[in-house]
Amino acid sequence: MNWINKSVDMGQLKQLSDRYQVDLLTCSILAKRNIVDRNEVKYYLENDLLFLHSPFEFEDMANAIERLNEAIESEEKIRIFGDKDVDGVTSTVLLINELKRLGVDVSYSVPDGEDSYGITKEKVQKAKEDGVSLFITVDCGISEVDEIKYANDLYIDTIVLDHHISGEVIPEAYAIIDPKKAGSTYPFQHLAGCGVVAKFIWALRFSDTEYFNEDYILLHSRPGNNSIIISAIKVRNLVEIDRITEIINLDIPHIDYTKIINFINCGIPIIVLDEEVEKKQLSKAFNSKFDIYLHDMRPILNKVFPSLKNKSLFALTKFSKSGKYSEFVKDEIDVLMGMFNSLIFASNELLNSKFDEILDLVAIGTISDLMDIVDENRILIKRGLKQLSNNPRRSLLPLLSNSKLLNTDITPKNVSWNISPYINSPGRLGKAPIAIEYLLATNDDEILSYTNKILELNKERKKIGEDIWKTIQNEAKESYERYASKLVVAKKSRIPKGITGLVSNKLLKQFGCTAMFLCKNNDSTYTGSMRSIGNFHIPNFLKNFEPLLLNFGGHANAGGFEIYEKNLKTLLDGIEELLFTMDEEDEENKNDLYIDCKIRENDFSPNLMNLVEVLQPYGNGNSPIIFQIDKATVKSFYFINGGTEENKNVKLSISYNNYVWPCVFFGGGRIFKNEIKEGDLADIALIMEYNTYEYQKKIQLRILDMKKSK
Repeated sequence: MNWINKSVDMGQLKQLSDRYQVDLLTCSILAKRNIVDRNEVKYYLENDLLFLHSPFEFEDMANAIERLNEAIESEEKIRIFGDKDVDGVTSTVLLINELKRLGVDVSYSVPDGEDSYGITKEKVQKAKEDGVSLFITVDCGISEVDEIKYANDLYIDTIVLDHHISGEVIPEAYAIIDPKKAGSTYPFQHLAGCGVVAKFIWALRFSDTEYFNEDYILLHSRPGNNSIIISAIKVRNLVEIDRITEIINLDIPHIDYTKIINFINCGIPIIVLDEEVEKKQLSKAFNSKFDIYLHDMRPILNKVFPSLKNKSLFALTKFSKSGKYSEFVKDEIDVLMGMFNSLIFASNELLNSKFDEILDLVAIGTISDLMDIVDENRILIKRGLKQLSNNPRRSLLPLLSNSKLLNTDITPKNVSWNISPYINSPGRLGKAPIAIEYLLATNDDEILSYTNKILELNKERKKIGEDIWKTIQNEAKESYERYASKLVVAKKSRIPKGITGLVSNKLLKQFGCTAMFLCKNNDSTYTGSMRSIGNFHIPNFLKNFEPLLLNFGGHANAGGFEIYEKNLKTLLDGIEELLFTMDEEDEENKNDLYIDCKIRENDFSPNLMNLVEVLQPYGNGNSPIIFQIDKATVKSFYFINGGTEENKNVKLSISYNNYVWPCVFFGGGRIFKNEIKEGDLADIALIMEYNTYEYQKKIQLRILDMKKSK
């Protein structure tokens, strides 16, 4: 491997450290990963719900919430349409629980058996017969153009909560909440379906406050150089609509012509901190001609945050987290807005501590759907994992106990390996309602019964997958050669559709390239599942063959399609031709290993775990910190699995800075056969992590590469 240790600009590091009050080592790692923009940095350094984007930055959110509230008040019947994977299951459960909390007559529909994905016309007709008048889709809906039109014809409104890429035609739904919808202004595209549902739930709860759909102005004035500087922000549903700052020259009073007067003189509430102080400044600016009613937030601020009692807005800039990430560093008007938002959060437990209670499922669904752990996903996952670790919901207790995760700090890796497969198994085998009912269960006997069912279904899923794998390996190898190592393809007849994604994912891992697995159905069609890595965008790739496909969709690196059997050869031939016109990936880059931090021996201690924990959670889009150490002594090693010495995993211990460190090196057999022996000095690229076994948590070094020291 080529070890690459990027240089960093010390001036930039000093600026980052001073602005965000973070040590230079952390700033160095952020800079090497090109995380220097204030809107990115905050999601690595902060964990407060306040830093989530407002749900109302979805342009249709207010309309969707108004329609749902209307349905609740009118006691309409509501049906939720979900999907059968973990994201779809968690999304469905989250919304069912929230609507039941509000006393809504709610039912759900998820693919059962060989049911088609999402809404179907048959399901629309059934819902009409059942008296349903509002659909809410979760983790689906953006592609159901004809079905939603049919629902409209039957006077059933549809709210779409989805996160998949929209096609050229958008459904005529009552409201669409989808960060990937063409033209969406939401600032973050990579929410999972359950993340979109969580935003919807928060917005629904916010609608019960006095501020929902109400405009208000936050106002602050401060003295300048023979002037008064007045700033104001117009806000609706916690989203900034407009802002203005004007400098009033005290030598030239001109109240009739100032822009600020036109801005605030619009008949909506004006909120300030310390009314009397603000009035004095405004009167000074306008020669006592200023007469307007102000709402003072000081009394409620002192009550909710006693530690901030009677501190001026200028003084509060020292306490404001949000001010650090303002476009204008420590701008007092932004601090005022941050304080006001904090009051709204702190005054309603449904928006803070009770909202945390739903984030366990949001973390599970987001991790399972392979969303990048960046931006607000970091906060949702971090808080969700904390909830899952410290106060797991009742229905998950037996599963966590079975996986020996009770009373441990659960990580994304634990979710991927020990939680998601079980929740996924019922849907994979055409029995998705079992997963829904499992997570909804509150009775201990029911919970235990459903837990046993999903444990058995997971065993069945594994066996089916293993049996399929044995029969497709030769075909996969041949296709790998046919497509010049750019694609691997395999087929199988009449297996559960839900297994296709698992097999394509295994093909991806085995061959290290884009993978396609095809399942032959009973109606002369094939269902295809694709997985990719890097910049290979599956929906965009499949769009080249749209005339051949019955349907297609998905995420950038995970997608699927259906095709008539008669068109399959044409598709595969076309793919072969297209692949050879695509740019070759730089083979050398595959062997590049980017070092985050080279550590001197005296600084390499268990205390580095504090740094590791700052940038957690790790996963897609946020790989673990890679350290480099030089001239560590190899104390001992042994092989820990079968196979040839070339690909064996290795357990070893090294001595460095007066510590003896336990290490594991997956696939490191070749190096210990050919290069390194006990007692040698080695340069090592590694990850520092906790290894938990039988509830015992110890630091372990996971070696990525090592070289004999020169």
